[in-house]
Amino acid sequence: MAPVSEPYRVNVDRKIFPPVANREAHLVLRDIAFAIEHRSFVVMTGPSGCGKSTLLNVIAGLDREFEGKIDLGTAAPTIGYIFQSPRLLPWRTVEENISLVLPPGDPRQERVPDMLARVGLTAYASAYPERLSLGMQRRVALARGFVLEPDILLMDEPFVSLDDPTARDLRQLLMDLWHRRPTTVLFVTHDRTEAVMLGTRILRLSGGSATLVQDEAVRLSPEDRSDPEKVRAEQRRIFHDA
Repeated sequence: MAPVSEPYRVNVDRKIFPPVANREAHLVLRDIAFAIEHRSFVVMTGPSGCGKSTLLNVIAGLDREFEGKIDLGTAAPTIGYIFQSPRLLPWRTVEENISLVLPPGDPRQERVPDMLARVGLTAYASAYPERLSLGMQRRVALARGFVLEPDILLMDEPFVSLDDPTARDLRQLLMDLWHRRPTTVLFVTHDRTEAVMLGTRILRLSGGSATLVQDEAVRLSPEDRSDPEKVRAEQRRIFHDA
């Protein structure tokens, strides 16, 4: 039997934004500690501006000015990051934007056409981002995140500002990609319905100087997640929504 991998561990004792001009130093994050099991889909939610994106940047290693420790198991884990904005380079084609995260000659380059097909953009492989709708651009961002085959994929409200049908289609596409190529996902959203529809577990941050106030498993099967009534019931259970 293969050895069981240790979970990833996040411990942020304090994260402070230093004073700027007339603004005093601001304690953003405090006393946050949790573990993430491999190949789980963890959703982090909380009020807008509470520090969710800051915490993702700390986990990604983009922000090292904090007190605590991030343990992702290896010296150089492969980290994928899908931001709120698709962040596509306008002078590169769709195919080039997807392959951009891979070194030249990397064997994963051969999977780019398959990834294009999976997100329904084969016909747009040679198109530039300006020709794509926002929903299509976010499909490109999903493809780029998964073609990397990351050890952990960080997602910062990737479906924000989309109309409901487009967001629903992209959530389903995300689930399809994740089931085909399971990886560890930490997904940020302020949308409680989205959190319950996607997550196997929900981490809830408080407002202000954010700390972890809830860590809850989602009790829905894959089939249940397509049932609006069951999703609403689970949302009420977790968040005590009326």
